Amino acid sequence: MAQSSQTPIAQLEWVLNVQIVELNKLRHHEEVDTMHLKELKEEIKSDGILKFAIAVDVDTNTILDGEHRFNALLELACKKIPVVFVDYDSPEIKVQAWRRGEEYSKEDVREAGFSKQKLPPTTTKHMVSICSRLRHISVIEKKVNVPLEKLR
Repeated sequence: MAQSSQTPIAQLEWVLNVQIVELNKLRHHEEVDTMHLKELKEEIKSDGILKFAIAVDVDTNTILDGEHRFNALLELACKKIPVVFVDYDSPEIKVQAWRRGEEYSKEDVREAGFSKQKLPPTTTKHMVSICSRLRHISVIEKKVNVPLEKLR
């Protein structure tokens, strides 16, 4: 069998663990796109499962990726969500803006998580360095396929 040159996600020291967490313990930093939220909520409801965990800063419980999944579960009367906790202070995690000409820092993301004033939808994207290659943080969001009944 050929040896893979990729680093297994479990070996990345800044990916801490996966847990089922109460939604009310998490902080979101961006508003949601209402059309995308509606579509995603219907997909999750139809599937009867949440397919992927969301990425969250272990120190502040700020959602880094998965705002729409978080809000869809809230609207589906769920109380819990699978979370991949990460060490957001790791230099391997970068924050970028989706829109050209905008810049955001990790501190901006954390401040928005603690503030009532959230960033607009799809403002930030988090990238991770894996094997010297920058990839979207969703690559560490493990497939969980958790039935909605277990999240209520």
